Amino acid sequence: MKISVLLPYKENFSPNYAGAVSLFLKDTIPLSKYKKNIQVYGETDFKKKLLKNYKNLKFKKFFFKSSSNSYISKFLEYEKIKKSNLIEIHNRPNYIDNLYEYNKNLILYFHNDPLKMKSSSSIKDRKRILQKTLMIIFNSKWSLNQFIKGLKKKEYKNKLKVIYQSTNKKKINFKKKKNLIIFVGRLNKSKGYDIFGNAVINILNKYPNWKSIVIGDEPREKIKFNHKRFNILGFQNNNIVTEWFKKAQISITCSRIEEPFGRTALEASSAGCAVIITNRGGLPEASPNAVKLNKLTIKNLQNKIEILIKNENLKQTLQKKIYKHFFLTNDYISKKIDNYRNQFV
Repeated sequence: MKISVLLPYKENFSPNYAGAVSLFLKDTIPLSKYKKNIQVYGETDFKKKLLKNYKNLKFKKFFFKSSSNSYISKFLEYEKIKKSNLIEIHNRPNYIDNLYEYNKNLILYFHNDPLKMKSSSSIKDRKRILQKTLMIIFNSKWSLNQFIKGLKKKEYKNKLKVIYQSTNKKKINFKKKKNLIIFVGRLNKSKGYDIFGNAVINILNKYPNWKSIVIGDEPREKIKFNHKRFNILGFQNNNIVTEWFKKAQISITCSRIEEPFGRTALEASSAGCAVIITNRGGLPEASPNAVKLNKLTIKNLQNKIEILIKNENLKQTLQKKIYKHFFLTNDYISKKIDNYRNQFV
C-alpha cells in the first residue's frame, strides 16, 4: 500500500522557513497508523528535511515550460513505478486535472481561501474539483463555507470535511511566564504588524516592566519600530518559537485579512498565552476563547492589552481557560486524518 502526499511546488519541507503545511505534516504523519506507507513529495533547495520519508522532486527548469507542470511530471515518474492507493494534494487545486488522468484516488487539502486560489475561484472550477476528488478537506469551517458559495448541497454532500491544524499541548508553568507580549508572523500590514507595533510601543511607554518579542520577517515591506524593549528576532524555527510562547503572557494575532485558520493563534493557545485575535476568517476557530477584536485599530488593540495588564486575575483566568480547553493536539488530528483514509485504502 502507498499513500503519496504531494506538497505545493516550492514548499520548504525543512526546518528552514517551514510553512504551516509542512509543520502540519511533520506533526501528524509520525502519529498515523499508515506512517510506514506514507511518502511525502516536494521540491526544496534545503538539505535538512522535516521527515525521513520525503522525496525531493528535482527537475530541469526551462524558460518556456511551467515549473509546476514539470513538478507534476516528475512526481508522475514515481507514480508510474508504483501507483498510489491514495494521493493527498496540499493547497494546489490546479494539480488535480493532470493527476486525475493517471490516478483517480485524489484527496485535496485547502489551507487558504479557495476563492482566492488558481483553479478554484469560480463555481465551474469548484464543480470540476468535486467531480475529480474523493474528498476535499479544509482547515476551518470558514474556508469550507467559502468553497460552497454558489453551490447546491447535492453537489458537495458528504465530500467536504474540516480537519484543523494541530500542535502539541505544551507543558508550562504559569508562574514562570514573563511580562512579554509576543507577535509571530510576517511583518506586514496584512498581518496587522503596523497596528501591533504602534499599540505595543504605547503600552511599553506606559508600563516599563513589560517587553515585546517579535518573530518573523518581511523582505517586501518595511515597517520599522524603535524601542529598547521592542525586540525583533527575525525568522526562527518552530522549536524556538514554541519556547517564546511558553514564556509570553500575551500573544497577538491581529490580521487585517481573513485568515483561513491561524497557526500562530493555535500555538499561542497551546502554550497558555492570553490570546488576542481579530474576529475574522478562521481565527476564532484556531483560538475559540481568545479576546476578539471586532474593529482593528491602534486604540482598540491597546485597550485590550491594557485591560489584561491592569487586571492580573482576568489575565490569569483567560490564560488558564484557553489552555484548559485546548484540544487540537497532533494525536487527535492524526486520528481524524486516518479515519478518512480508512474509507479509501
